[in-house]
Amino acid sequence: MDRQTNILEYLDHIVGVCPDKPCYANESEALTFRQVYDDARAIGTGLIQMGCCRQPVVVFMKRHPRTIVSFLGTVYAGCYYVPIDEEIPEYRIEMIFQTLQPEVVLCDESTSGLVSGFSYYQGKILLYDEITRTKPNDLLLQGIRDRAIDTDPIYIVFTSGSTGVPKGVVACHRSVIDYIESFSEVMRFDRNTIFGMQVPLYVDACLKEIYPTLKYGATAFIIPKELFMFPLKLVHFLNEHRINTVCWVVPALTMISGLGVFDQVIPEYLHTIAAGSEVFPMKQFMLWQKTLPNARFLNLYGPTEATGMSCWYEADRPFTIDDVLPIGKPFRNTEIMLLNEQNQLVAPGQPGEICIRGTALTMGYYKAFDKTQECFVQNPLNRLYPELVYRTGDIGRYNDKGELLFMSRKDYQIKHMGHRIELGEIEMVVNKMEGILQSCALFDDERKKILLFFAGNCSKAEVIEYAKQKLPRYMIPNLVEQLEIMPLTNNGKINRLLLKQSYTERKRS
Repeated sequence: MDRQTNILEYLDHIVGVCPDKPCYANESEALTFRQVYDDARAIGTGLIQMGCCRQPVVVFMKRHPRTIVSFLGTVYAGCYYVPIDEEIPEYRIEMIFQTLQPEVVLCDESTSGLVSGFSYYQGKILLYDEITRTKPNDLLLQGIRDRAIDTDPIYIVFTSGSTGVPKGVVACHRSVIDYIESFSEVMRFDRNTIFGMQVPLYVDACLKEIYPTLKYGATAFIIPKELFMFPLKLVHFLNEHRINTVCWVVPALTMISGLGVFDQVIPEYLHTIAAGSEVFPMKQFMLWQKTLPNARFLNLYGPTEATGMSCWYEADRPFTIDDVLPIGKPFRNTEIMLLNEQNQLVAPGQPGEICIRGTALTMGYYKAFDKTQECFVQNPLNRLYPELVYRTGDIGRYNDKGELLFMSRKDYQIKHMGHRIELGEIEMVVNKMEGILQSCALFDDERKKILLFFAGNCSKAEVIEYAKQKLPRYMIPNLVEQLEIMPLTNNGKINRLLLKQSYTERKRS
């Protein structure tokens, strides 16, 4: 078999194997592999006939199977898709458009009116229902494929990072194929896999379902966003559609376990549960493990800049409440290096910055060469030839079993009362408390105060008392605030920037 160089080869192959099987679906509609193939090639042909080539195409559609088809159609045209969703604030959308200067936006009926109202966009608006009427042109499509190489971009995903300024991460065929092959091998996907998709389609996390579905002829259900506000209904949805595999952010899983849903119903078909985005609170993880003792549980870690996930750990042993769930080891063809401030490998058991090397590294940031050069740097351990590594800004260490542990972000380290403190350690302790769903520790640099935000059904006084019992005096939060729900970023992490901004605004008023 020839070496795969294009992600569309998954679809080109599988459509001949199971053309009539549901591919992507939601609660009301399912698209077969044949429909996905035909519509994607129609979109690709339409874009080529318009003169689109090797340029960004914004896909601004509601969260629907057709949105994924639009991604694939864009790639058939030799272009790269940029997913946008109306839940993204408009000021961010404007900054993204200003960066991209796109000539074409693919819309559906629900979003075309929004785009036409953007004063900063003067390009073409294409409707999905219209462009998919284009007759696929095999000659045009093959001409694009013949000129394609595996370092051509597939997508740009915009992530704000800690500054709030959108950064467009550019991924290519080579990095995505490398990631999907290694990830699928670990996860053991097959034709019987039925995914339940939780994440928005405008983040890179959806790669975990989109492309393995095409690789194996699996089925992926897009779960209605509103169900994640009603965990009991959510589990019923999983059972109704016989969903057996989920790759979710940690808050989506802890919401189910933390609100007592397992006392009423369990996700009876789930056999593979993968978690990422945040540290999985051990108390909540143990509830999942107790409820589904025969399921496989995998803890994932990785940045968008490395095409999704870089490390995995299968929880194949019992844990206690004081344990930390490892992030394990890197996927095949990826290496993790822990470096100290002198750019040397740390001693065993010592903390260091997680740096990643391998094919899964993305190409960097779109139109941001300076920022790219800050984060994608020459491997400091290699003085012989050019070799890039990505500096994550995350701190990790190896435990006595040789398993990698995530500790904190570099920028979550503070100096307080003469002590160097990891804010993540405070969160880890508080998350063990009965009644806590999530917590987030921040630091007020101006007033030199530790701030703790939490969501759960215990009182502030109880949390303060618990912290006094479990933490040394210099780590006890100076301010504790209870939230109804913890704000999250687009990719499912706690939105620390929003919490800090909200606190700062209240402090000033």
